[in-house]
Amino acid sequence: MKWIFLFCFLTANLLFSQKIIWKEGLKLNWSNFKSNINNQRGTNVVAYTNCGWVYSVVRSTNPKSPVKVKIETIFNEYQSWKDAKKINDYVLGHEQKHFDIAEVFARKLRKKVQEKIKTSGDFNKNFQNLYNKILSDYRRFQVSYDTDTNNGINEEKQAEYDVKIAEELDNLKSYKAS
Repeated sequence: MKWIFLFCFLTANLLFSQKIIWKEGLKLNWSNFKSNINNQRGTNVVAYTNCGWVYSVVRSTNPKSPVKVKIETIFNEYQSWKDAKKINDYVLGHEQKHFDIAEVFARKLRKKVQEKIKTSGDFNKNFQNLYNKILSDYRRFQVSYDTDTNNGINEEKQAEYDVKIAEELDNLKSYKAS
């Protein structure tokens, strides 16, 4: 009976999963873009990636107790859209980089958390400010990425960002999710 429940739970979780967690080497494919709505409202938009982070915290009411913060980079399938008539592998690469950028900034957040948050008191006092600062930097970088690459149309700039993002992931590799 326990195995049947576990099988049903895992099957339901797989079938109705709405998030993909970033992992080294994991590449998005067009079937991951499941939204039927172009929330960017532009006729020139080929695809839209909705990604970011989620975090969970295990802490105590005692401010001196150790705290554990888990941060995961996610891709939201049912909030990511594509125009099936315009998609190609090059555009998919551009969209993958949005997901990779989210991981870069998740690693920056993990680094700051590791450096500055040791206890529940530290979390209560510092986490929201750290989170807001990294989130602001992340949003600015995503906008710069699309602006500078002209949403991937400028292949030279896209190639520069591809290298920059790969270097950032490598520089922050010790802050990969565990």
